Amino acid sequence: MPCDPRRNSRILVDGPDRAAARSFFKAVGFTDEDLRKPLVGVGHCWSEMTPCNWNHQKLAEKVKEGIRAAGGTPIEFNTISVTDGIAMGTEGMKASLVSRETIADSVELVVRGHLLDAFVGISGCDKTIPGIRRRSPRRLLAP
Repeated sequence: MPCDPRRNSRILVDGPDRAAARSFFKAVGFTDEDLRKPLVGVGHCWSEMTPCNWNHQKLAEKVKEGIRAAGGTPIEFNTISVTDGIAMGTEGMKASLVSRETIADSVELVVRGHLLDAFVGISGCDKTIPGIRRRSPRRLLAP
């Protein structure tokens, strides 16, 4: 049986009963052609507070170019990040390790909730890497 590259997004956007979902995508600039391609999430932890994640928006643009070139429709989203470099020695440092779970959970919620067909994660520090990696596409997107 051949693999359907749109096995998830087809459920989300195809057919007359999914017109409302398509309208939300169109409201932010997606076209009918975009929605006929596999929807690929590009998740990252960009923030102006963390130097190790500061370049994620620029990296995401390159990833999105590659996804388009491969025939997919990239959909960028971000999640939180907490940096030890700023929080260390304060009450805020207690949030650092916990942030890994929040990152992992938020990525999973976006990918599952929006029935994305694939996911590319961009991370850049010892807190965001485990959070982004923990929710691999195979586990998230398997039928």
